[in-house]
Amino acid sequence: MAVVARFRSIVLDCPDPRALAAFYAAVVGGTPQAEDDDWVVLQVPDGPRLAFQQVEGYTAPEWPRADHNGQQFHIDLDAGRTWAEIDAAHERVLALGARPLDLTDREKKDFQVYADPAGHPFCLCRIEYPEGLD
Repeated sequence: MAVVARFRSIVLDCPDPRALAAFYAAVVGGTPQAEDDDWVVLQVPDGPRLAFQQVEGYTAPEWPRADHNGQQFHIDLDAGRTWAEIDAAHERVLALGARPLDLTDREKKDFQVYADPAGHPFCLCRIEYPEGLD
């Protein structure tokens, strides 16, 4: 089947695009590039392009609600293989302004849920690579 389009960006609405781009750059790498006051782009090294768009009257998603203002989507981030690596990532994202949403049952789920500074959910995931794929 022919491809209809190529992937360009994941765009996050937010009240302060520069601040949110700086948060994600500190978490996943890259350098934010402001295209104007309302639009900042972050090319994640070896990853997608994230864009941050200022929205007046922005309302953060609420996790884990299922109605119209619920989660909407979330970003999964590979934070390492061990819980020690996840714990270190946990401390770093909290210091950068994230807040915990769900830290329960991590051994069963292999992830922990946070909100970025604008309220978007993201997960720090413990990834177990198949043998030879690390």
